[in-house]
Amino acid sequence: VQLQASGGGLVQAGESLRLSCAASGRIFDSWVMAWFRQAPGKGQEFIAAATSRTSTYADSMQGRFTISRDSAKSTVYLQMSNLKPEDTAVYYCAAAPIRSVYYIISKSAAAYNSWGQGTQVTVSS
Repeated sequence: VQLQASGGGLVQAGESLRLSCAASGRIFDSWVMAWFRQAPGKGQEFIAAATSRTSTYADSMQGRFTISRDSAKSTVYLQMSNLKPEDTAVYYCAAAPIRSVYYIISKSAAAYNSWGQGTQVTVSS
């Protein structure tokens, strides 16, 4: 599956932003979609992931970040609210195939084999 992320930009602290990631190439509902981020000098950080039925979040992201999917548009979104300067990072969407009805969503980047190009989010104080 090919992924195209968009929606990043420069915002003030306290503002909101919605990222989008459009998928193409495979049946969207057969994939779990995730968002990660990487701040300067830091490793990749899991934010959230969702199948068509369920979602999961990193504990530190719950509350301000919301993941959602639109199957008709083959797009996954990340709604971010009350942004803080420490949220400044490159945000990546990723996808992994759902291989079982008992699939458990992974929070590890190693589980995802398709990645978008990343979109920069900068939060000024």
